[in-house]
Amino acid sequence: MRIDGAHDLRHHGDAEVRDGGAALVDLAVNVRADTPPAWLRERIAESLGSLAAYPDGRAARAAVAARHGLPVERVLLTAGAAEAFVLLARALKVRHPVVVHPQFTEPEAALRDAGHTVDRVLLRAEDDFRLDPAMVPEDADLVLVGNPTNPTSVLHPAAVLAQLARPGRTLVVDEAFMDAVPGEREALAGRTDVPGLVVLRSLTKTWGLAGLRIGYVLAAPETIAELERAQPLWPVSTPALAAAEACVGPRALAEAAHAAHRIAADRAHLVAGLSEFDSDGLRVVEPAEGPFVLIRLPRADVVRRHLRNLGFAVRRGDTFPGLGEEWLRLAVRDRTTVNRYLQALDQAVTLAR
Repeated sequence: MRIDGAHDLRHHGDAEVRDGGAALVDLAVNVRADTPPAWLRERIAESLGSLAAYPDGRAARAAVAARHGLPVERVLLTAGAAEAFVLLARALKVRHPVVVHPQFTEPEAALRDAGHTVDRVLLRAEDDFRLDPAMVPEDADLVLVGNPTNPTSVLHPAAVLAQLARPGRTLVVDEAFMDAVPGEREALAGRTDVPGLVVLRSLTKTWGLAGLRIGYVLAAPETIAELERAQPLWPVSTPALAAAEACVGPRALAEAAHAAHRIAADRAHLVAGLSEFDSDGLRVVEPAEGPFVLIRLPRADVVRRHLRNLGFAVRRGDTFPGLGEEWLRLAVRDRTTVNRYLQALDQAVTLAR
């Protein structure tokens, strides 16, 4: 399916491990391994006794607001960040939306589905996919950018993103992977001094809740009210609300911070191992700051097929605007898994010659 005539915007990493890919070692999906933890599963299980009642999101909403030091009027809970993209596309009156690519493709797909004509700003590999605010058209009234960006793993400086703000413009920053960055450097969540700012967060990546669907939006009260009017009744289930409240508590924040440092160390190990393939033309986009890395490799499409035969799933890059078949995205995993992957990559590269 080529929604925009060139890229399958609805292709996601889970497609690599569905059906016959279930037995593969998964480096395609960016959900943290070995999650959700036992204490979180228990909290979710405890909520099942309340399923006869309609969901009440007040406690979870207040917990998210407190986590970011915001009033509850600036918080909207959603069925994952993906629902937020749909709400933004349908609820906001937008004339000239611009999406900064390469990035997660669902926001553009949602805008197109809502009837919008979408312009793209394509960041260049030669610039290490760094953003120059001057690249964004002045008349854009909605600008959407990821930070850290999926799939490039680039972490844009908050000051650079803030330069995109304008009166009359909605600036949407997708921070779905920000809690995987040690110290959440460059986060805009919690900021109220940037006009038109909308920050999206997901709880599915760090906590392994992709099947539960929980995320949230942080924005000015009037924007939150517009998005809330576009939501169906009771959009977030009781178990998801329990998870949201648990995942923004002190214990969870401490665990996420520890995991972010571990991910950074495991990512450094992966990048070091990939450097051994320099002579094969492999290039890593650096510095990588997310729980994944983007690589460029000759005949990557062939290498990916050989990797599948060797038991490993990786994310193809050609469905992202601005990338082609020579790109692959790799999720960061523990060192043992990474070492096994590097051995398989060596075999796959040899077979692809």
